[in-house]
Amino acid sequence: MIATRFMELRRRRGLMIALIGVTIGIPTIFLAVRLLLHALAPKTYGPAGGYNIYTAMVAGVLYVFGFIVAATLGCTAGSVDITEGMFRHLVVTGRSRLALYLARIPAGLAIIVPLVAIGFTVVCAVCVFAAPKSIQYDGVKVPPGLSLSGLENWAADHADTVVCQFPYNAPTLSIPCGNGPGGGQVFSGASGSAGSIQATPAAIKAQAVQIAKQDYSDYSRIFLYPSESLMIKSGLWIELEAVIGFTVGLGLSSLIGQRTVAVILMIILEVILTPIFSRVHIPHLSNLQRAVVGLATAHLEPGRLPLAFGGNRGGGSGSGSGVVDLLPESTTVAVCVIVAWLVGWTILGAWRMMTRDT
Repeated sequence: MIATRFMELRRRRGLMIALIGVTIGIPTIFLAVRLLLHALAPKTYGPAGGYNIYTAMVAGVLYVFGFIVAATLGCTAGSVDITEGMFRHLVVTGRSRLALYLARIPAGLAIIVPLVAIGFTVVCAVCVFAAPKSIQYDGVKVPPGLSLSGLENWAADHADTVVCQFPYNAPTLSIPCGNGPGGGQVFSGASGSAGSIQATPAAIKAQAVQIAKQDYSDYSRIFLYPSESLMIKSGLWIELEAVIGFTVGLGLSSLIGQRTVAVILMIILEVILTPIFSRVHIPHLSNLQRAVVGLATAHLEPGRLPLAFGGNRGGGSGSGSGVVDLLPESTTVAVCVIVAWLVGWTILGAWRMMTRDT
C-alpha cells in the first residue's frame, strides 16, 4: 500500500518538477552563478561558499522553501483521491480507511526527505570547498582560527591597521590613519578629545594587543566554513521542518478535502503568521503564541545560525542557544508543541477520512 501511494505521487510530473526545482534547483543555480562570477571576476565577486553563504542559504532559503514544498506535497497526498474521484473506488475494495491514510505518510516522506537532503548537501559541498581563504573583520583580512595569543601576535605585527580599524573602548592614540582631509593625521578610536595620548611605536603595539584581546570574542565567532557538527544539526533541523510541513499539510488537506486552500493556508502560516507570533509579544496571549509550531521549531534552531525570519542571535551552540529576539520558550515545551502538531493533525486527517461519505 505504501509503495502504491509512493508511485502515485512520483508519477505526478508537474509536482515532482516543482519539488525538484525548488529544493535542488534554486540552491544549485544560485551557487553555480556565484562560482561562475567568482571565476570570471574574482576581485569583484567574492568566493561562492563560506560560512556566511551557508547561514544565509540554510536559514533564509532551505528553511522556508523546504517547509512550503513539503506542505505542497502533503496537501496533494491528502486530497488527490478525493479531487480525482478515486476515494470511492478505494473504499469499495474493503481496505481500512485508517491504513489508506497512514500509508501516505511514509510514502510522502520517502520523496521529500531525500530531495531536501540533496539540496542541503549541494549547499554544504559548495560552502566548504569554495570557502574564502581568509576572513574579513571590520574590513580587514585576518587569518582564520587564531587563538587569543595568536590574534594578539598578529595584531602586534599589524598595529597601525588594528588601531585604526578595529572597534574598541580604550584611550585613543593620535596616529596617521589616512582617513582625514587630505590623508592627514587623525585621532583613532572612540574620540580624539582630551582622552587621547600621543602615540609611540611601543604604545601603538601595546594598544593593538589590547584591542585584539577586547575583540577576540567577536573574532572567534567568524568562520571560513561551517563545522561538521553545525552541518549535521542544521540538516536534521531542516528535515524536521520538512516533516512538519508534510504531516500538517496532509492532515489539513484531508480535513478540508481540497489542495489549493490547504496550500495557501500553509504558506500563510509559514510566511506571515509564524514571523509575527515569533517576534511580537502579544499581552495575555503568550501561551497561545508558544503553541505555534513555527515558533517551536525556531527554538530548536542550531546555534551559530541567524534567526530564520531575521533578528539577532547570541553566541553559543546547541539547540536554541543564544536566541534573543524570540518569544521565550523552553526546549521541552518546544518539543511538546511539535509532537502535538504532528500527532494532532494526523489524528484529524485520519478521522476525516474515516468519516467521509463516499
